[in-house]
Amino acid sequence: MGKLKVGILISGRGSNMAALIDAATADYPAEIACVLSNVADAAGLAVARAAGIATAVVSHKAFADRESFDRAVSGELEKRGVELVALAGFMRIQSAWFVERWQGRLVNIHPSLLPAFPGLRVQQQAIDAGVRISGCTVHFVTAELDAGPIIAQAAVPVLAGDNAETLAARILRQEHRLYPQVVRWLAEGRVSVAGSHAHVTGLPEGATVLFSAEP
Repeated sequence: MGKLKVGILISGRGSNMAALIDAATADYPAEIACVLSNVADAAGLAVARAAGIATAVVSHKAFADRESFDRAVSGELEKRGVELVALAGFMRIQSAWFVERWQGRLVNIHPSLLPAFPGLRVQQQAIDAGVRISGCTVHFVTAELDAGPIIAQAAVPVLAGDNAETLAARILRQEHRLYPQVVRWLAEGRVSVAGSHAHVTGLPEGATVLFSAEP
């Protein structure tokens, strides 16, 4: 069986994209088929090109509505045989059409322990709320923002002196561990969904949660 073909959507530097590219070595069950951005000068595109990965740009500004843009994005992904779409800092909310088209094959990484702190300014939300633990979540994308079935999470401490930037950096290090692991599980066919719950088979108890005590 061939490797799972992954398409990554980015809008900026693509650090999670880079982590997925780095993970996709000879013994990894997925390959990065393409990287697509809605921003022509997104820094991550140069990283992908340097790694020999096909790239595409579809500007949302060229389309009258969200679904038209999403149909163009989907067309680019389908041209390259993409089987799984991984959002990695893609700053566009998908239309209902796109979510349905890629249902069960569309994942995102979010820098909080969902369902806590969806949306934007996530790290500041966590600090303002006074939580002691934050982290990141990889989940399936559904029509409701940041609300799809959770596949795995990584937790980090929120320290007394943290600001949004220091907390974001601590979480990002765990994002770079978690996302490639989840894509591996998806490529291995380990992930299933029943209702609002995702389940990963063949793993030790608790393996879908990572903990980091790093300062």
